[in-house]
Amino acid sequence: MDLIVEGFKKAFLLIYSLNPELMEIVFLSLKVSLTALLIGTAAGVPVGALVSLKKVPLKHLVLNIMNTSMGIPPVVAGLFLYLMLSRSGPLGFLGLLYTPSAMVIAQSILAFPIVASLSYAAINGVPAIISQAATTLGATRLQCTVAIIREARYGILSAVAAAFGRLSAEVGAILIVGGNIAGRTRVITSAIVLETDKGDFAVAIALGIVLLCVSLCVNAVLYIISKRSRGGGERLWA
Repeated sequence: MDLIVEGFKKAFLLIYSLNPELMEIVFLSLKVSLTALLIGTAAGVPVGALVSLKKVPLKHLVLNIMNTSMGIPPVVAGLFLYLMLSRSGPLGFLGLLYTPSAMVIAQSILAFPIVASLSYAAINGVPAIISQAATTLGATRLQCTVAIIREARYGILSAVAAAFGRLSAEVGAILIVGGNIAGRTRVITSAIVLETDKGDFAVAIALGIVLLCVSLCVNAVLYIISKRSRGGGERLWA
């Protein structure tokens, strides 16, 4: 019990003093996750909208692939990317293995299907009357598409928040392609694993507290989005 209490005391001290090593790990984690989220969102939202609004060949197959990819184990994604980026792999000449760039790619692969699938569900759930009303008012096809996406904005934002929640807690893929190198590729989740193995529980607890705070913020965003969505928010045709 004394070990736990002492660990928490040192952990809070590390956070309060803004320990440089701790802050470096936190900032790198946020940098990698936010960059991957931006890439995943930039690719996922258009794909979700395209599958929902257009007649896509083999649409059911595409949807099955998207939905299945949402549950892909991170270690599998990391293994696949490792084989691609290793020296003997087809992309080995890029020299990206064990770099933050490889970690961003790995997390982008995990974020994309989440954003795409949930964006598809949000856009597909918009009532047909929205597009009908836009067409009646003389809207072009592009304007009609924008109106539908705007109506689904809360669902899309929820998709983005959900993707960030997974990325911030992910460890398998980035551990494989990043290597957990101190000062270079060590992020919150991989550092927690390492410090726990070393028996340095103060650092592990401090990073765990930071990770919990990040998760709390994500859940708060999801709650606000959900509340606004149930409340109806700003109506498009007011």
